[in-house]
Amino acid sequence: MPTSSARTTRAVAAFDPVPSRRVAAGLVLDVGHAVPVDASAVAVPVGTSGDVPAELGLSRAALLAAGFTGAVGQALPLAGDAVPELVAVGVGDPGTLDAAAVRDAAAAFARAAVRHARIAAELPVLPGLDDAAAAQALVEGVLLARYRYRAFRDQPGEAILEHLAVVAARARGAAVATGVARGRITAEAVLLARDLANTPPMHLSATRMAEIAQVLGPACGIEVEVFDHNALVALGCGGLLGVNAGSSEPARMVKLTYRPADAEPEGHLALVGKGIMYDAGGISLKPSDAMHAAMKLDMSGAAAVLGAMTTLRDLGCRAQVTGYLMCTDNMPSGTAMRLGDVLTIRGGKTVEVFNTDAEGRLVMADAIVLATEDGADAIVTIATLTGAAMQTFGSAYAAVLGTHDGLVAQLTAAGDATDELVWRLPLVKRYRRQLDSRIADIRNMGGVTAGTITAGLFLEDFTAGVPFGHLDICGPMMTDEDDSWRSTGATAFGTRLLIALALGFTKPG
Repeated sequence: MPTSSARTTRAVAAFDPVPSRRVAAGLVLDVGHAVPVDASAVAVPVGTSGDVPAELGLSRAALLAAGFTGAVGQALPLAGDAVPELVAVGVGDPGTLDAAAVRDAAAAFARAAVRHARIAAELPVLPGLDDAAAAQALVEGVLLARYRYRAFRDQPGEAILEHLAVVAARARGAAVATGVARGRITAEAVLLARDLANTPPMHLSATRMAEIAQVLGPACGIEVEVFDHNALVALGCGGLLGVNAGSSEPARMVKLTYRPADAEPEGHLALVGKGIMYDAGGISLKPSDAMHAAMKLDMSGAAAVLGAMTTLRDLGCRAQVTGYLMCTDNMPSGTAMRLGDVLTIRGGKTVEVFNTDAEGRLVMADAIVLATEDGADAIVTIATLTGAAMQTFGSAYAAVLGTHDGLVAQLTAAGDATDELVWRLPLVKRYRRQLDSRIADIRNMGGVTAGTITAGLFLEDFTAGVPFGHLDICGPMMTDEDDSWRSTGATAFGTRLLIALALGFTKPG
């Protein structure tokens, strides 16, 4: 007789966990020199000073009376019978506007026009920001702000976006079109990662995650290898198998390989994503609180890696990039790993399990070793790894740690470029002794303080000296309410950061 888990898996096998990708695929994005006649809402940029655009039909005094100053993040729909509806969108001081501010302004417009399916936005000339970068940020802001996870319900009063027109003078058309195309690619990667992270765990197992990668990979120029239980045993991936021991769903490691088609790669970057499809904590069971309910998001690192890698061919990445998605549940059961158990990681290093809820580092350790064996020039791990990182930085920043200043600088620059901000914590070497074990080479958890740092030190132990960087995205992995282009639920933080890192990657010297 089939188990309950098997029946459930078959019952949801036809469920598509990435509906937003279909929505994005049906979206029309174009560039024109005039507002399309069928647009029902139009963004009109307004600065904090200077003339108010005449088409608004309002003075600055009237806008101020309505509480609109022109600051970035403000948007004021002008009620009336006119079609299209005009939306005053604050752009602050256009002379100092950067890509992050353009993205925020575009998001404010998208939310103000949430009832409209066909919208247009004027792209002003911005000193210090080229048209392609501005257009990319505009498209990202609109598409990411209009995201909703719609697998099980529609959002009352919100229209699915069907058409976005970016309006600019003919002479700017080519550069704007380039930016619009890039913005669509990067935004779709984020939509994919958000959908994966938002999907309930009964609908997205490790096996299903692997199947999705197998579908998306060939269409995006990525080689996909899937390693099942027997293959993982043969590889000696004791970290992933140990965490999986308590689950009725089998583990999967998904290896994604991108190679630039026309030239020798400019270095080899390995990306390792934590893919805990649901984290109950194992025997070290989490308390039944709001964070436990969010543990379907514990695979956000793997989702970000998959999303990022789908873009590399189309964006012309010159580096070789290998991604590892380390996917399993972490569940309590009669077969689950116990405190005091010893696991053997790929390569032979042994780990004493001091806390079964410190599982993400165990599954990523196997992949780190495999990346060193594969000749990676640098390894970057991304994970919702420690609550300590959230306690330190809240939701505005992710923690970044690393062994190589140049690689950390590349990660920080990628975060600044995408407005996915990171702040460096030191890998304090004297804390390494907190991970000493009396019966194994290392244990999987340190003391009660410096948890993010000791987690980074654990991961470093498996890098064999290869330049290493780690992103702890626990804080910004989700938002409880709409915040600019960050829509309620999973944010897919790190997806665009990893794209920027890969596109600009240089081998650490």
